[in-house]
Amino acid sequence: MTKKTIAAFIYDFDHTLSTTDMQNYSFFPSLNIEPKEFWDSSNVLSKKEHMDPLLSYMFLMVQESKKRGIPIKRETLVELGKAIQFFPGVLGWFSRLNEYGKTKGVEVQHYIISSGNKEIIEGSAIYKFFKKVYACEFLFDENDDAIWPKSVINYTTKTQFIYRINKGVLDLAENDKVNASMNDIDKPIPFANMIYIADGLTDVPCMKLVKTNGGTSIAVYDKNKKPAKKLFDDGRVDFLCEADYSENTQLDTIAKLIIDKIAPMDQLYKIHNMQILEEKK
Repeated sequence: MTKKTIAAFIYDFDHTLSTTDMQNYSFFPSLNIEPKEFWDSSNVLSKKEHMDPLLSYMFLMVQESKKRGIPIKRETLVELGKAIQFFPGVLGWFSRLNEYGKTKGVEVQHYIISSGNKEIIEGSAIYKFFKKVYACEFLFDENDDAIWPKSVINYTTKTQFIYRINKGVLDLAENDKVNASMNDIDKPIPFANMIYIADGLTDVPCMKLVKTNGGTSIAVYDKNKKPAKKLFDDGRVDFLCEADYSENTQLDTIAKLIIDKIAPMDQLYKIHNMQILEEKK
Protein backbone atom coordinates (compact mmCIF):
# COMPACT_ATOMS: atom_id res chain seq x y z
CA MET A 1 0.00 0.00 0.00
CA THR A 2 1.35 3.44 -0.94
CA LYS A 3 2.10 5.58 2.10
CA LYS A 4 0.26 8.86 2.34
CA THR A 5 2.01 12.07 1.41
CA ILE A 6 2.49 14.41 4.38
CA ALA A 7 3.52 18.07 4.33
CA ALA A 8 4.88 19.21 7.69
CA PHE A 9 4.60 22.92 8.47
CA ILE A 10 6.92 23.62 11.40
CA TYR A 11 6.77 26.94 13.24
CA ASP A 12 8.57 28.96 15.81
CA PHE A 13 5.96 30.73 17.98
CA ASP A 14 6.99 34.11 19.42
CA HIS A 15 7.29 36.83 16.73
CA THR A 16 6.37 34.20 14.13
CA LEU A 17 2.73 33.41 14.92
CA SER A 18 2.26 35.68 17.95
CA THR A 19 3.12 39.36 17.72
CA THR A 20 5.57 39.36 20.68
CA ASP A 21 6.93 37.08 23.41
CA MET A 22 4.08 35.05 24.88
CA GLN A 23 4.89 36.05 28.47
CA ASN A 24 4.44 39.72 27.60
CA TYR A 25 0.69 39.45 27.06
CA SER A 26 -0.42 38.39 30.51
CA PHE A 27 2.27 36.72 32.66
CA PHE A 28 4.28 39.89 33.29
CA PRO A 29 1.19 42.10 33.74
CA SER A 30 -0.15 39.61 36.30
CA LEU A 31 2.99 40.25 38.38
CA ASN A 32 3.19 43.98 37.60
CA ILE A 33 6.53 43.51 35.81
CA GLU A 34 7.68 45.49 32.80
CA PRO A 35 8.65 43.02 30.05
CA LYS A 36 11.83 44.90 29.09
CA GLU A 37 12.95 44.97 32.72
CA PHE A 38 12.46 41.20 33.00
CA TRP A 39 14.25 40.31 29.77
CA ASP A 40 17.14 42.65 30.59
CA SER A 41 17.52 40.99 34.00
CA SER A 42 17.41 37.57 32.40
CA ASN A 43 20.16 38.50 29.94
CA VAL A 44 22.34 39.91 32.74
CA LEU A 45 21.91 36.73 34.80
CA SER A 46 22.69 34.55 31.80
CA LYS A 47 25.93 36.38 31.05
CA LYS A 48 27.02 36.66 34.69
CA GLU A 49 26.53 32.95 35.41
CA HIS A 50 27.44 31.69 31.91
CA MET A 51 23.95 30.23 31.90
CA ASP A 52 21.70 29.02 29.11
CA PRO A 53 19.39 32.01 28.41
CA LEU A 54 16.35 29.72 28.47
CA LEU A 55 17.19 28.37 31.92
CA SER A 56 17.78 31.94 33.02
CA TYR A 57 14.34 33.20 32.01
CA MET A 58 12.55 30.16 33.45
CA PHE A 59 14.45 30.56 36.74
CA LEU A 60 13.48 34.24 36.93
CA MET A 61 9.83 33.47 36.18
CA VAL A 62 9.77 31.22 39.25
CA GLN A 63 11.78 33.65 41.41
CA GLU A 64 9.74 36.73 40.55
CA SER A 65 6.52 34.84 41.18
CA LYS A 66 7.73 33.64 44.57
CA LYS A 67 8.76 37.17 45.57
CA ARG A 68 5.17 38.25 45.09
CA GLY A 69 3.68 35.25 46.84
CA ILE A 70 2.11 34.07 43.59
CA PRO A 71 3.58 30.64 42.75
CA ILE A 72 3.43 29.54 39.12
CA LYS A 73 0.77 26.91 38.68
CA ARG A 74 0.26 24.91 35.51
CA GLU A 75 -3.41 25.76 35.15
CA THR A 76 -2.59 29.45 35.59
CA LEU A 77 -0.05 29.40 32.76
CA VAL A 78 -2.52 27.60 30.48
CA GLU A 79 -5.17 30.19 31.29
CA LEU A 80 -2.74 33.01 30.46
CA GLY A 81 -2.40 31.59 26.96
CA LYS A 82 -5.86 32.90 26.10
CA ALA A 83 -4.46 36.43 25.97
CA ILE A 84 -2.00 35.74 23.14
CA GLN A 85 -2.51 37.89 20.07
CA PHE A 86 -1.58 36.68 16.61
CA PHE A 87 -0.53 38.14 13.31
CA PRO A 88 -3.26 38.69 10.70
CA GLY A 89 -4.77 35.50 9.29
CA VAL A 90 -3.18 33.09 11.78
CA LEU A 91 -6.50 31.92 13.23
CA GLY A 92 -7.76 30.75 9.82
CA TRP A 93 -4.43 29.60 8.39
CA PHE A 94 -4.28 26.03 9.68
CA SER A 95 -7.75 24.90 8.61
CA ARG A 96 -7.30 26.58 5.24
CA LEU A 97 -4.03 24.77 4.50
CA ASN A 98 -5.45 21.47 5.76
CA GLU A 99 -8.37 21.75 3.36
CA TYR A 100 -6.16 22.84 0.48
CA GLY A 101 -3.86 19.89 1.09
CA LYS A 102 -6.79 17.47 0.86
CA THR A 103 -7.59 18.74 -2.64
CA LYS A 104 -4.03 17.84 -3.66
CA GLY A 105 -3.89 14.46 -1.95
CA VAL A 106 -1.59 15.79 0.78
CA GLU A 107 -2.11 15.51 4.54
CA VAL A 108 -0.94 18.77 6.09
CA GLN A 109 0.41 18.54 9.62
CA HIS A 110 1.49 21.41 11.87
CA TYR A 111 4.23 21.42 14.51
CA ILE A 112 5.66 23.95 16.96
CA ILE A 113 9.32 24.10 18.02
CA SER A 114 9.56 27.01 20.46
CA SER A 115 11.75 28.33 23.26
CA GLY A 116 8.62 29.71 24.90
CA ASN A 117 6.44 28.01 27.52
CA LYS A 118 4.48 24.98 26.36
CA GLU A 119 1.91 25.49 29.12
CA ILE A 120 1.07 28.97 27.81
CA ILE A 121 0.87 27.70 24.22
CA GLU A 122 -1.62 25.05 25.37
CA GLY A 123 -4.04 27.78 26.42
CA SER A 124 -3.83 29.63 23.10
CA ALA A 125 -6.56 29.67 20.49
CA ILE A 126 -4.46 27.71 18.00
CA TYR A 127 -3.08 24.87 20.16
CA LYS A 128 -5.64 22.38 18.85
CA PHE A 129 -4.22 22.56 15.33
CA PHE A 130 -0.80 21.13 16.16
CA LYS A 131 0.24 17.50 15.80
CA LYS A 132 2.95 18.13 18.39
CA VAL A 133 4.23 21.11 20.37
CA TYR A 134 7.84 21.14 21.51
CA ALA A 135 8.59 23.98 23.93
CA CYS A 136 10.10 24.68 27.35
CA GLU A 137 8.15 23.11 30.21
CA PHE A 138 8.14 23.33 34.00
CA LEU A 139 8.09 20.44 36.42
CA PHE A 140 5.31 20.89 38.99
CA ASP A 141 5.17 19.54 42.54
CA GLU A 142 2.25 17.93 44.36
CA ASN A 143 0.73 21.39 44.91
CA ASP A 144 0.92 22.17 41.19
CA ASP A 145 3.68 24.73 41.81
CA ALA A 146 6.50 25.10 39.25
CA ILE A 147 9.75 23.93 40.84
CA TRP A 148 12.16 23.04 38.04
CA PRO A 149 12.58 23.15 34.24
CA LYS A 150 11.29 19.88 32.82
CA SER A 151 12.28 20.59 29.25
CA VAL A 152 14.42 23.37 27.78
CA ILE A 153 14.60 23.97 24.04
CA ASN A 154 17.29 26.42 23.06
CA TYR A 155 18.25 27.64 19.62
CA THR A 156 20.58 24.80 18.67
CA THR A 157 18.75 21.90 20.35
CA LYS A 158 15.71 22.80 18.28
CA THR A 159 17.23 20.83 15.42
CA GLN A 160 16.73 17.47 17.17
CA PHE A 161 13.00 17.89 16.80
CA ILE A 162 13.31 18.22 13.02
CA TYR A 163 14.83 14.73 13.05
CA ARG A 164 12.06 13.47 15.34
CA ILE A 165 9.43 14.72 12.91
CA ASN A 166 11.36 13.21 9.99
CA LYS A 167 11.38 9.77 11.63
CA GLY A 168 7.98 10.02 13.31
CA VAL A 169 9.55 9.59 16.76
CA LEU A 170 7.62 12.30 18.59
CA ASP A 171 7.91 11.09 22.20
CA LEU A 172 10.84 12.72 24.01
CA ALA A 173 11.46 9.53 25.98
CA GLU A 174 12.22 7.52 22.82
CA ASN A 175 15.83 8.59 22.31
CA ASP A 176 16.98 5.20 21.05
CA LYS A 177 14.55 5.33 18.14
CA VAL A 178 15.75 8.79 17.11
CA ASN A 179 19.34 7.57 16.88
CA ALA A 180 18.52 4.22 15.29
CA SER A 181 19.20 3.69 11.59
CA MET A 182 16.11 3.88 9.39
CA ASN A 183 15.69 3.49 5.63
CA ASP A 184 14.66 6.73 3.96
CA ILE A 185 11.57 5.04 2.52
CA ASP A 186 10.39 4.28 6.07
CA LYS A 187 10.66 7.87 7.32
CA PRO A 188 7.10 9.29 7.33
CA ILE A 189 8.07 12.88 6.52
CA PRO A 190 11.06 13.48 4.23
CA PHE A 191 12.97 16.73 4.75
CA ALA A 192 11.77 17.78 1.29
CA ASN A 193 8.21 17.76 2.66
CA MET A 194 9.02 20.18 5.48
CA ILE A 195 8.30 23.89 5.56
CA TYR A 196 9.99 25.76 8.41
CA ILE A 197 8.54 29.18 9.26
CA ALA A 198 10.28 31.46 11.77
CA ASP A 199 11.26 35.06 12.34
CA GLY A 200 14.96 35.47 12.99
CA LEU A 201 18.54 34.49 13.72
CA THR A 202 17.67 32.22 16.65
CA ASP A 203 16.08 29.79 14.17
CA VAL A 204 18.98 29.70 11.72
CA PRO A 205 20.08 26.13 12.63
CA CYS A 206 16.61 24.75 11.85
CA MET A 207 16.15 26.94 8.79
CA LYS A 208 19.48 25.82 7.38
CA LEU A 209 18.89 22.15 8.23
CA VAL A 210 15.54 22.06 6.43
CA LYS A 211 16.71 24.08 3.43
CA THR A 212 19.94 22.12 2.95
CA ASN A 213 18.03 18.84 2.92
CA GLY A 214 15.56 19.89 0.25
CA GLY A 215 12.79 21.43 2.34
CA THR A 216 11.66 25.06 2.38
CA SER A 217 12.55 27.70 4.97
CA ILE A 218 10.56 30.92 5.21
CA ALA A 219 11.51 33.93 7.33
CA VAL A 220 8.57 36.11 8.36
CA TYR A 221 8.62 39.64 9.74
CA ASP A 222 6.32 42.15 11.40
CA LYS A 223 5.43 44.83 8.85
CA ASN A 224 6.14 47.48 11.50
CA LYS A 225 9.69 46.26 12.02
CA LYS A 226 12.78 45.82 9.89
CA PRO A 227 12.77 42.42 8.14
CA ALA A 228 15.60 39.94 8.74
CA LYS A 229 16.83 40.51 5.18
CA LYS A 230 20.28 39.12 5.98
CA LEU A 231 18.77 35.64 6.33
CA PHE A 232 17.67 35.79 2.71
CA ASP A 233 20.83 37.49 1.44
CA ASP A 234 23.00 34.84 3.12
CA GLY A 235 20.99 32.02 1.54
CA ARG A 236 19.73 30.66 4.84
CA VAL A 237 16.07 30.86 3.84
CA ASP A 238 14.21 30.42 0.58
CA PHE A 239 11.66 33.20 1.09
CA LEU A 240 11.19 36.36 3.15
CA CYS A 241 7.54 37.31 3.75
CA GLU A 242 5.48 39.68 5.84
CA ALA A 243 3.88 37.81 8.75
CA ASP A 244 0.40 38.01 7.24
CA TYR A 245 -1.23 34.60 7.10
CA SER A 246 -4.43 35.80 5.46
CA GLU A 247 -5.77 34.20 2.31
CA ASN A 248 -4.16 35.30 -0.97
CA THR A 249 -1.21 37.01 0.71
CA GLN A 250 2.31 36.25 -0.48
CA LEU A 251 2.84 33.81 2.40
CA ASP A 252 -0.43 32.00 1.69
CA THR A 253 0.37 31.74 -2.01
CA ILE A 254 3.86 30.35 -1.38
CA ALA A 255 2.54 27.77 1.10
CA LYS A 256 -0.03 26.50 -1.39
CA LEU A 257 2.50 26.33 -4.23
CA ILE A 258 4.77 24.25 -2.00
CA ILE A 259 1.88 21.85 -1.31
CA ASP A 260 1.26 21.66 -5.07
CA LYS A 261 4.90 20.64 -5.57
CA ILE A 262 5.11 18.15 -2.71
CA ALA A 263 2.52 15.68 -4.01
CA PRO A 264 4.26 14.66 -7.30
CA MET A 265 7.78 15.04 -5.87
CA ASP A 266 6.93 12.78 -2.94
CA GLN A 267 5.77 10.05 -5.31
CA LEU A 268 9.03 10.30 -7.28
CA TYR A 269 10.98 10.20 -4.01
CA LYS A 270 9.23 7.00 -2.95
CA ILE A 271 9.75 5.31 -6.31
CA HIS A 272 13.44 6.26 -6.23
CA ASN A 273 13.95 4.83 -2.74
CA MET A 274 12.02 1.66 -3.56
CA GLN A 275 14.36 1.07 -6.48
CA ILE A 276 17.38 1.55 -4.21
CA LEU A 277 16.00 -1.06 -1.81
CA GLU A 278 15.35 -3.48 -4.67
CA GLU A 279 18.93 -3.09 -5.90
CA LYS A 280 20.25 -3.97 -2.43
CA LYS A 281 18.37 -7.27 -2.31
